[in-house]
Amino acid sequence: MKKTLLFSLLVLSALLVPASLAVASDDNTLTGAEQAAGWRLLFDGSSLTGWRSLAAPAPGSGWKAADGAIVRTARSGDLLTVDEFGDFELSIDWKVEDATNSGILYRVSLGEDHTYFTGPEYQILDNIKGGDRFDPKHLAGALYDLVAPPRDFTHPVGSWNTTRIVVRGWHIEHWLNGEKIVDVDLSSPEGRLLKMHSKFSAMPHFAEYARGHIALQDHDNMVAFRNIKIRDLGASP
Repeated sequence: MKKTLLFSLLVLSALLVPASLAVASDDNTLTGAEQAAGWRLLFDGSSLTGWRSLAAPAPGSGWKAADGAIVRTARSGDLLTVDEFGDFELSIDWKVEDATNSGILYRVSLGEDHTYFTGPEYQILDNIKGGDRFDPKHLAGALYDLVAPPRDFTHPVGSWNTTRIVVRGWHIEHWLNGEKIVDVDLSSPEGRLLKMHSKFSAMPHFAEYARGHIALQDHDNMVAFRNIKIRDLGASP
């Protein structure tokens, strides 16, 4: 009886281990349906190929590829894609530690001193302990300093969150964990008014470029990113 039970457990273990490995290997890959829909990976799961810093063609030393994620480990400037994008849909997983502040910026130009001088930001924050948590327009998922999320949709610190950013022209959607939390057109009268009453009013090239780089912000504490994929939604004029 004991031998039979032991044999059954060994067979069950042999079946379960490959299954768990298969689940793990799904990160940083594309399904056949995603490939057919035009998605491409921006992170291969093991290197920083395809990434650079704002002022130099190589990534800063504080960014590492580790455990299937891009991880900010020390201050060294923002991390940018080598490629530029116009209208796009971006999907990306992220997680933070206590008090982390970071962001995902898009349509960033290399011609300015800071990525936020040109690129709008999807805010990433520990909404419980992050130092920027007191302004609703600075909470996780916000269109930073412009549009606040309706409420907190983040998962607990240390857990993975999933973000989608959709940009067509200057119509922007921010999604967090399956919930649409921002829907605004920065080229509309409402959008221009939002910019006028934000810190970006002093930045003449903010949200003005039809194409630009995706940037992962180097700010405070550890942040990790994985499953970074994007698809082109058509050329911007």
